[in-house]
Amino acid sequence: MKNPRDLYFVHISIHGLIRGENLELGRDADTGGQCKYVVELVKALSEHEKVGKVDLFTRLVADSKVSDDYARPFEDLGNGAGIRRIQAGPRRYLRKESLWRYLDAFIDHSLAHFRESKRLPDVIHAHYADAGYVGSRLASLLGCPFIFTGHSLGRTKLASLLAKNVEREKVERRYNLPARIEAEELALDTAALVCTSTNQEVEQQYSVYELYDPDRMRVIPPGVDVSRFEPPGPDNIPVAVTQKIERFLDHPERPAVLAIARADEKKNLASLVRAFGESETLRDTANLILVAGNRDKISGLNSGARKVWTELLQLIDDYDLYGCVSIPKHHEPSEIPAFYRYAASKEGIFVNPALNEPFGLTVIEAAASGLPVLATNDGGPRDILGNCQNGKLIDPVDVPALTEKLEDAVSDKEQWKQWSDSGIAGVNKHYTWRGHVERYLEEADELLDEITQPHLITEKIRTTLPLVDRIVFTGLEDNLLDSDGEAIERLRELTTRNQPNLGFGIATGRTLKMVRELIEEHNMPEPDVYITELGAEIHYGKRLVPDLSWEDHLASDWEPNSIKETLQGVEGIALQEEEGHQHRFKVSYHFQKGVAPRRKQIQRLLRENNLRAKVILSQGKFLDIVPIRSGKGLAMRYVTLRWGIPADRVLFYARRGSDYEALSGQFLGVLAGDHGLELKSTKSLPRVYLAEKPNFAGLVEGIEAYQFDESIAVPDSASGLQLEEAEDREAVLSPDMIAHSNDDE
Repeated sequence: MKNPRDLYFVHISIHGLIRGENLELGRDADTGGQCKYVVELVKALSEHEKVGKVDLFTRLVADSKVSDDYARPFEDLGNGAGIRRIQAGPRRYLRKESLWRYLDAFIDHSLAHFRESKRLPDVIHAHYADAGYVGSRLASLLGCPFIFTGHSLGRTKLASLLAKNVEREKVERRYNLPARIEAEELALDTAALVCTSTNQEVEQQYSVYELYDPDRMRVIPPGVDVSRFEPPGPDNIPVAVTQKIERFLDHPERPAVLAIARADEKKNLASLVRAFGESETLRDTANLILVAGNRDKISGLNSGARKVWTELLQLIDDYDLYGCVSIPKHHEPSEIPAFYRYAASKEGIFVNPALNEPFGLTVIEAAASGLPVLATNDGGPRDILGNCQNGKLIDPVDVPALTEKLEDAVSDKEQWKQWSDSGIAGVNKHYTWRGHVERYLEEADELLDEITQPHLITEKIRTTLPLVDRIVFTGLEDNLLDSDGEAIERLRELTTRNQPNLGFGIATGRTLKMVRELIEEHNMPEPDVYITELGAEIHYGKRLVPDLSWEDHLASDWEPNSIKETLQGVEGIALQEEEGHQHRFKVSYHFQKGVAPRRKQIQRLLRENNLRAKVILSQGKFLDIVPIRSGKGLAMRYVTLRWGIPADRVLFYARRGSDYEALSGQFLGVLAGDHGLELKSTKSLPRVYLAEKPNFAGLVEGIEAYQFDESIAVPDSASGLQLEEAEDREAVLSPDMIAHSNDDE
């Protein structure tokens, strides 16, 4: 029996349709090899004796267009493993490019789960950029090690598309690449370990990132369930699979050239058809089998798949490949191994012509099935063929060269036998899940030895917060308090009347001393929690008890002296006065617009010097550098997690650029009538109420609009109400929003 004290891993893979069995691989561009890899890793990890529990966090989808499986909050995978589906945004299925605006909600609901379960993960491992954003934030809040696997990277995708002369602005808008790349930079900045499948990823793909650090990167080849993939035998190719293939073929006895991939442009299936069609020898002596997802009508596919299939059918007709090309319309996930075995039984070849291939799981599956391989020279196949010696690499855009290698592969029987045997042996030596998990846990053990977690769930500090079931947070500036005595009196009346249920907190860039002076001068309500210095300090109650765990949490990787040295001499910025502005967890500058570099350039400069920090610009004139784990939004999420206050019972009043991250999740946001221009883009975010009044009158207006002192309700002017009914639209989250501040534009 598992020991509940054994390691608890949380893996995060947000997009796609993920379930424990019968994965719908190839259904769309988001349900591919990554989904399969993560599910199989979670299962294999749970079988190890050191591991007590493994959760895979993904997005809950309740949509009549997809299976009910994806609406189940929890799916038990056995051995202490399970899939936990987290609600974030609309209930319907969304493509990954439309998910960015809902990621902070995913964070908030994940934190609520940890609070309810009363257990924190020992390690968080995020897969792909969207999960990297979520995982880095969760790990920072929970104080646990963070592992990142990018799978495919935004900068690589951008370079590939630009090489095809696609308009840059169009590409960035369609795939939301600026947000994706910034999320990848953030994940690399936070990760204690970056897991990759190949050396090529480390040396070429990650190396173009500002936060590239090969010392934190480990190549751990993915595993494959070899029990499913085996060479052909007398009874292991179902008749149904044979019929699906051979009903298209005039001469089914010929060698089979097999491709299995999503109908996606980057899979480059059109080049394979051209290479086959250009060869009279191949047309007369071999068959081409294309397994590219399931389809009823091509007109019913998504636009990308529809475009691919239209091109494939056009090429098949142009080359008159009828009778020597097979294009099965439907298959079950359980039938995929039999497709490999069928091609191997015909002494055929598997071809992966993808423009880029981070993993190459299909290449491993083919090798385990005794089927030799021709595969793209970009990404994972380099290492796989290097280990297995079971085929050749190809240039995916050199059609004549591919034709030549295909002709050679299906005609040389001695070479075919050698490649087949070598592939089977190589997979068993290099690509089993047991071996993958052993190496993975070795790396995780090193992380756990280095990092001590704060016990957020069990530790309690004396304060009234345990009795609070909702809380109001606000900033605190001089002009917020000016001539607002009536609104302050109303706020005091609301908090007093609703004690002990309604809490009150301050979240500001000011020092604790300055906050206390302002509260006493203006007869403000007594706060239950103080978040000061842009999240650098947290104190509780009248006794101002410091949260020491939060301070330990911030200290990791924080190097203020190195930051000052790096920025010394940068034109247009000058250190603010020491007293009242500088803090051991905050370095503050005056910022001269039009002279100083843009915020993003300053962020890049710090990254280039391996300094992990956030750069925040407020009011176009104040520049603050804070720890990567700091910020008002993160500090508020930490507090609400610690004290068990649900995210949708937290109201935050925002006026300045440093307030962004607190508006972007499940908190109920109120945007002041006199908010700064740097918050203009937040008006379209979910759950943000735009107040008409300025100063504290705007906060009182927001409290009343949400009925926050009664049964909380979201008013019509908060955009989140419209999410369920809104048409699917492009994500609006910008890379600057991910950085939680805006430039001086």
